Amino acid sequence: MSGRHDVLIVGGGPAGLATALHAVRAGLDTVVAEPRRAPVDKACGEGLMPGAVRALGALGLEFSGHPVTGIRYVQGPRRAQAAFRHGPGLGVRRTALHSGLYQAVVDAGVPVLPLRVGEVRQDATSVTVPGTGLRARWLVAADGLHSPLRRSLGLEVRTRAAPRYGLRRHYAVPPWSSFVEVHWGPHGEAYVTPLGPALVGVALLTARRAPFGTQLEGFPELAARLPADAAVTAVRGAGPLRQRARTRAHGRVLLVGDAAGYTDALTGEGVSLALTGAEALVVNVRRGTPGRYESDWLRATRRHRLLTDLLVRARQQPALASHIMPTAARLPRLFAAAVNALA
Repeated sequence: MSGRHDVLIVGGGPAGLATALHAVRAGLDTVVAEPRRAPVDKACGEGLMPGAVRALGALGLEFSGHPVTGIRYVQGPRRAQAAFRHGPGLGVRRTALHSGLYQAVVDAGVPVLPLRVGEVRQDATSVTVPGTGLRARWLVAADGLHSPLRRSLGLEVRTRAAPRYGLRRHYAVPPWSSFVEVHWGPHGEAYVTPLGPALVGVALLTARRAPFGTQLEGFPELAARLPADAAVTAVRGAGPLRQRARTRAHGRVLLVGDAAGYTDALTGEGVSLALTGAEALVVNVRRGTPGRYESDWLRATRRHRLLTDLLVRARQQPALASHIMPTAARLPRLFAAAVNALA
């Protein structure tokens, strides 16, 4: 397929697919380029915050999974928890989320081309993909954490922060809580997300380079609940997590989702931010105000970026890291306000 389109979206993950749904519903001729077959799995915490559930609902999408009623921090005998005030979140497999979004895009009549895009050319009126005949008024880079388009356009910003990585595995054990549990260990955090009647997802975030099993040993209470023979999926990894972009708008190329910049998975807001960014991008393209997308993205993500950056910086300084969990336990109202500010 070739020709002139209003919007060409490079990347068929949640951010790209959500952008496609918003775009086609805004009357924009839209096409998606994604070389991988759906569904695409990824190292992901798989807990949708309430804001993400609401954003998906606004697109007419509902998913089955395990209700998530809040966030609980755990460190040894200490506990701090906060319930969501504005409806539950949802624990849902990444593959199920991707399948639902993909099917909605196909049902909306948006072509998904098995095409890998790593280079584009643009002029005052359009963006083209060399060698394909594809041309669009706007190109959306939704090609992930390590976006080839962000790199090819010279939009990457180097960071001096110690790199952090994510690892994820599933265990066939009944969830023991409807909360997402965040276990604080000596070298990182472990997230436990309820996904079904007999399934939990465990995501580890750490700067330490070691196998999943070795990392899990740093959380003895959690490891005792997760026998090795209960593991039902292979380990998936992602990182380095922190990625920065110089801007979200570069001529007629607009960045969304992880490609637009990513701080850390510590607050579990990746999908929510992708959905928020997708809507803001399309609103500005439809209104003819693409220059406002950058400021809208910065405003919509400011609270998340500030809190996440604060927690990650504190986590990397032992003198401060030791106070995170005690402070959350000692000031439950502050902890609840922080959780619900991002929900």
